[in-house]
Amino acid sequence: MEFKLNIGPHGTDDRVVPLKEDVLYDVIIIGGGPAALTAAVYCMRKGVSTGLVTMDFGGQLSDTSTVENYMGYSYITGVDLASKFREQVQQFEIAVVEGKKADSIEDGREKKLRLEDGSVFSARTLIITTGKSWRRLGVPGEAELTGKGVAYCAICDAPLFAGKRVVVVGGGNSGIESAIDLAKIAEHVTIIQFLAELTADKILVDAFSAFTNTTVMYEHEVVEIKGELRVESVMVKNRATGAVSELDAQGIFIEIGLIPNNALVKGLLELNEFGEINVDCACRTSLPGIFAAGDVSSVPFKQIIIAAGEGAKAALSACEYVLREP
Repeated sequence: MEFKLNIGPHGTDDRVVPLKEDVLYDVIIIGGGPAALTAAVYCMRKGVSTGLVTMDFGGQLSDTSTVENYMGYSYITGVDLASKFREQVQQFEIAVVEGKKADSIEDGREKKLRLEDGSVFSARTLIITTGKSWRRLGVPGEAELTGKGVAYCAICDAPLFAGKRVVVVGGGNSGIESAIDLAKIAEHVTIIQFLAELTADKILVDAFSAFTNTTVMYEHEVVEIKGELRVESVMVKNRATGAVSELDAQGIFIEIGLIPNNALVKGLLELNEFGEINVDCACRTSLPGIFAAGDVSSVPFKQIIIAAGEGAKAALSACEYVLREP
């Protein structure tokens, strides 16, 4: 196989082609977030035949209102960064299926990827980058105000709420860590905890307790998020009495966990206790020729820049596998 490096500036034309069922690709990437799109660029620059199967471009990045910790951009919206990722991928003649969900994988020397519509694609290697999904509250106003005061990542969005009143849902480690970050800059932080106590590690609870601009509402739950153009208030219910009250808030961080999108590989690949795909330092999974990267993998710290780096690593590992395997 000849590896080709694409050198020099590209035009803005979309060079994407359809993924074909009668072609054996060197690599097929499943997913559309930073890990997937970075992997796609690296594979195409290596000159291997590459396919991409994604429901949509951007992944969780599209739900992030702003990004201030991705190198090269002091400030950019999540949607705009996702668009830039997509534009870079579209400069290559990569084969893409968009808007269709991967359903199952058949392992072998040739990997078979079946989609929910019944189409089947073949590749010598697969890179799984299906990410995670935010665990949602499922209350009125949540979907409508996502990115407009409803947030799921304090590391990404906390600076936007300096001097404001915010609510954090969840008393576990992620919730308390977010509350600590927010309490440093916000006017006031209210934690809504479903249980009668905080479940975060003691060291985190102790650190949180040092702040004086915080409140914890135990045995409460959010029942509605209100606002016209942005979050204006949060309705909470006392689980013991049933009483509903309204909290003045300009933002709400929902920190009740992430769910790995692992349905495609359950029973096929080795998962850890959190349902993430176990990978080694080269993004190899428990099956030869199948790699994983990004939030669905066991690599710690779920960040855009980490997902992108892991996507690059997975791509290079897949390309090396293709080169070495007969």
